[in-house]
Amino acid sequence: WVFADFQDSRLGTREGFLRHLLTQMNLPLPESCDLETFMNTVADQMKGRTVIILDEIGVALGRYPELDEQFWESLRSLATNQVGGRLGFILASDNQPGELAAAHGLGSPFFNIFGYTAHLGPLPENEAHALIASSPHPFPADDITWIMQESGRWPILLQLLCRERLLAYEEGDTTTH
Repeated sequence: WVFADFQDSRLGTREGFLRHLLTQMNLPLPESCDLETFMNTVADQMKGRTVIILDEIGVALGRYPELDEQFWESLRSLATNQVGGRLGFILASDNQPGELAAAHGLGSPFFNIFGYTAHLGPLPENEAHALIASSPHPFPADDITWIMQESGRWPILLQLLCRERLLAYEEGDTTTH
């Protein structure tokens, strides 16, 4: 599994992004990491299965001009033709991949290979409670109620609020909300 968060500006250049992928895939880093070298390295040396998670793909399309149509077409070619089905992509976005590409003037077929879309929302109440209960420090009922209300049961907000509350406990703050 390789995670790439496009809010990290170091991934905003071809070389930065490609070096990140090679490093995370435990493949050799060439001295110069252009698209062709990256493609050859992955095609020749990737042995296992790899899933690349591209978080905030809209940021990549909107901010990083080096990640152009040729770049995305090459990634599609790599995944579909060059590594025997051992490479997959997951995109995280507010919008459908094809819509995002079109909105940014890209017609790349990369964004057309995603046949399954999962719309994520708040956790069911029992799952939100289970996440809160996984804390190494049990939270009082008042804190749990506050965390559930303030987070709306959205996973990232649950995690952030639990983390902040846990840090407060570790610093000696035992007040409740």
